[in-house]
Amino acid sequence: MIAALIFVISLTALLQFFVSYCRSILFAARASELSQPARELTGISAGRVSGEEFRRFMQLVRLCPAHGDDGQAMAAVRVYYSILGIFRSIAGWMSARFSGWLTSERGNCAYFAAVALDRRIALSRELMAQQMLSH
Repeated sequence: MIAALIFVISLTALLQFFVSYCRSILFAARASELSQPARELTGISAGRVSGEEFRRFMQLVRLCPAHGDDGQAMAAVRVYYSILGIFRSIAGWMSARFSGWLTSERGNCAYFAAVALDRRIALSRELMAQQMLSH
């Protein structure tokens, strides 16, 4: 019984730290502004992004070369987005306020993916420019 209680408490603490980590990643991404090429590619005209766009943005991110240091953050946000989707399907109908928060968080995940795409596009352009200069 004590082992089960310790397990539940540990799992709850792990989930709390994971959510805090993901929210800090999303907050940092929200502070970034997308470049014009990224806005055109993603179709984002204003700061609001639908959470339903996350999968499409992630597919575009996978097409670009890896940025190097964003792999862990991408994986964490992917898992966080999935967890939000599970909560949305289970408990989203219970409260309009909770449903609004879930929608907002999923939109932040999509914006994070758009920022990651923007960074990868910029890196690709920089690498291409360096390669053209070296030849």
